[in-house]
Amino acid sequence: MLEPVAKELLNSCLESKTLALDETPGKAGVKSKGKMNKGYFWSFYGERDEVAFIYSISRSCDVVEPYLKKFEGVLLTDGYPGYESFCKKYRKITHAECWTHSRRYFVKSEKAEPEATKEALALIGGLYKVEDDIRKQELEGDKKRDYRQQKAKPLVDQFFTWNREQLHRLDLVPSNPLSKALGYAHKREKELRVYLDDPSVDIDTNHLERALRCIPMGRKNWMFCWTLEGADNVAVFQTLIVSCRLAGIDPYKYLVDVLQRISLHPAREIRDLLPRIWKEKFGANPLKSDLDK
Repeated sequence: MLEPVAKELLNSCLESKTLALDETPGKAGVKSKGKMNKGYFWSFYGERDEVAFIYSISRSCDVVEPYLKKFEGVLLTDGYPGYESFCKKYRKITHAECWTHSRRYFVKSEKAEPEATKEALALIGGLYKVEDDIRKQELEGDKKRDYRQQKAKPLVDQFFTWNREQLHRLDLVPSNPLSKALGYAHKREKELRVYLDDPSVDIDTNHLERALRCIPMGRKNWMFCWTLEGADNVAVFQTLIVSCRLAGIDPYKYLVDVLQRISLHPAREIRDLLPRIWKEKFGANPLKSDLDK
């Protein structure tokens, strides 16, 4: 009953000009005695603050390609190489990458190269200070872009100049964690700069990682799905539950209402049941369960 709503919510996400995409592991289906098949929950975060999940047994970007064939805009991801290869196939997609993931590589090099790491983290920290100022000043659109160009771009330029200088150090061996951090950022310079010119693009994918936290928590609690159908059901429910939370809606009240309403609701008006729209149309007076009495 809820699957059509979840599919429409995914369509709503795909209408975004800036879309964040990530994947996280999840086990579903019996592989052999005592072992489960490994799969992935793919999560799409749209610019309307909605999240949609789908499940697949594969981590290949072939999984999401059918959904993104008509997408035109910026795709914000982590550093998984599959996304880079996918975006090269579609000129209408601009690939942006996450600064937090670059930062994590430098954190890992702190013990081996404390001084160099300190410089890198200070420069990246400056970028986040700019984003914090933007939030405090509530800047949007052109004002947000201009502020980034004025305050963040010089720091980004300084970071990549420093990055290239460090890569030419004769004492830096490939096995050094700093080498990996420098190489990771250097390879992704173009993608890491995208957010400077587009105010709709976030500096990182942290908002998406917070939204998909329900899946890693599930791995600790329910641990796995007994069947692939069960994994698909998890994707449907988490699509609605997480999107409810992002919209400031009590998921219980939403589900109690929608599960009663949907059987009589016109299919052509399925979008009315998306959490953000449901909140406006039905949120003030939701249908209640007999159990609530």
